[in-house]
Amino acid sequence: MQKIEVFGANKLKGQINISGSKNSSLPILAATLLSSKRVYLNNLPKVKDIETMINLLKSLGSKIKFDKKRLIIDNSKQNKKFASYSLVKTMRAGILVLGPLLAKFGNAKVSLPGGCSIGTRPVDIHLNALSKLGVKYKIIQGYVHATAPKGLIGSKIRFPKISVGATENLIIAASLAKGITILNNCAIEPEIKDLVNFLIKIGCNIKWVAKRSLKIIGVSEINETTYSVMFDRIEAGTYLVVAAVTEGNLNIKNVIPNIIQTEINTLKKIGAKITVKKNEIHIIGNRKIKNMNIKTAPYPGFPTDLQAQIMVLLCKANKKSLIKEDIFENRFMHVAELNRMGAKISTNGNKAVVEGNINFAAAELMATDLRASVSLILAALTAKGKSVINRIYHLDRGYENIEKKLKKVGAKIRRVN
Repeated sequence: MQKIEVFGANKLKGQINISGSKNSSLPILAATLLSSKRVYLNNLPKVKDIETMINLLKSLGSKIKFDKKRLIIDNSKQNKKFASYSLVKTMRAGILVLGPLLAKFGNAKVSLPGGCSIGTRPVDIHLNALSKLGVKYKIIQGYVHATAPKGLIGSKIRFPKISVGATENLIIAASLAKGITILNNCAIEPEIKDLVNFLIKIGCNIKWVAKRSLKIIGVSEINETTYSVMFDRIEAGTYLVVAAVTEGNLNIKNVIPNIIQTEINTLKKIGAKITVKKNEIHIIGNRKIKNMNIKTAPYPGFPTDLQAQIMVLLCKANKKSLIKEDIFENRFMHVAELNRMGAKISTNGNKAVVEGNINFAAAELMATDLRASVSLILAALTAKGKSVINRIYHLDRGYENIEKKLKKVGAKIRRVN
């Protein structure tokens, strides 16, 4: 079992290049199933979840190979409609193959997904919405058995609550449905806009008709295309917090700053000095960190995927802060580990009170999910002495070469077996 050792505490300085977006790549990879022609994808991150999704597509009959840094997907002979638990169990995004398989074949058998244990994240919103396109389904022994006896037929659908995954699944499925689909109360995360841009490029007819509404006219022809995935805004946000918490001086490259304006504004209020250029953010961490109350919310609100990281920063603030987690009901599992390092955080339901004014102490730690694991690295970077983080397979699901990127800017960090 691999571990990461971190020797704090030193100020980090230099440049970090941000990888392609994991949360954008996964639905785009699923959407390639719509095509029977070649798709060329650039800027995919080298992380475990992407590897798992590629293996899932291969199990469905996709022919996939890397040409230098470009992924080539050929679905001309893709004909399988069964997504097994063994491949879907480690990531939530596995359920995203359901929409394209139903659109293409009219039936599919897909395992209910796994992933991080940060909340139930039920798929009922996906299934109820798909049923409005003519899908009939049963859940038997952990598998969704779904059929569309008359094919997918366009409909007007309003999501009962904002769901990134359900929005993605329905956009992909409706792209080949007969007639017109109107989706209301959609999630509008940048990764969804990236998915829509990809689908338009392969020949789908999709248009934003209001802030959270899409009009999709089903098509029968899909084009061969080349597409480059957007930057990973959560990775970018994580390294911005790294600079702020270590009093560092970092240039974050390969980004579009206005996409993460909420995160930039939050860090400025907390005390970081930030200047932006076209594809670059320069951040200098401040020794004096101001307290702040933060509530996670769907985009363009503060992202739940940065909640654990910002909590580490607020542990060093001058006064008490409050964090309200409004997306997932079980996303404070990092609190116990941070408290073992000297933090003073108390939780009550979806609220966490962060006392502030603490110095982290080095410790042996256990990662519980993807973003929690990176928050422990952030805390360890500020603690004197050696910290050891166990169960880092969570980390590898979403961060490409994190120890190499941190080492390059002065962190004393290494991976050990």
